[in-house]
Amino acid sequence: MPQRQDEERLISACCNGNRKAQKLLYDTYSPKMYVVAMRYSKTTFEADDILQESFIKVFNNLQKFKQDCPLEFWIKRIVINTALKLNRRKLDKAPMEDVTEMVNEPSEELTLSNFNFKELLKMIQNLAPRYQMIFNLYAIEGYKHREIAEMLGITEGTSKSQYSRAKVQLQKMLLKESKAVID
Repeated sequence: MPQRQDEERLISACCNGNRKAQKLLYDTYSPKMYVVAMRYSKTTFEADDILQESFIKVFNNLQKFKQDCPLEFWIKRIVINTALKLNRRKLDKAPMEDVTEMVNEPSEELTLSNFNFKELLKMIQNLAPRYQMIFNLYAIEGYKHREIAEMLGITEGTSKSQYSRAKVQLQKMLLKESKAVID
């Protein structure tokens, strides 16, 4: 990733309409952002849409970027927010239950190192949309349940219960895959 001074020059050139700088910005950050988009999508087509919409927003709002954080972090927030917005329709169609008591099924200890990135990504993509989004926001992006609740317009208890259910589903998938490898 570019150094702070290089990043400032790149931002300035992009804001001035320099197409080479815009391409450089896209080429520099799009691979990582595509991985983020993939975590919030079910298909590569959805991830492509998220990425495209995100970079349109990046270029339309780059002049407003205050440079109070790394550019990569700012772009990642745009990608996440775009994914949430595009996936909100799925959430509206799938009711979320507010559960105050979470029940976790006992699970065997599994080692994630036995799985490659693509296998783990596929498992996350196979989660129900509400579980997928909350799992990504909490476990991968590091948001607190309070923040997730605000972002998605749900209660904190719902966020916690959906995360718990996502973990149980992922554990079942991991267990099933690990047994399939052994057999």
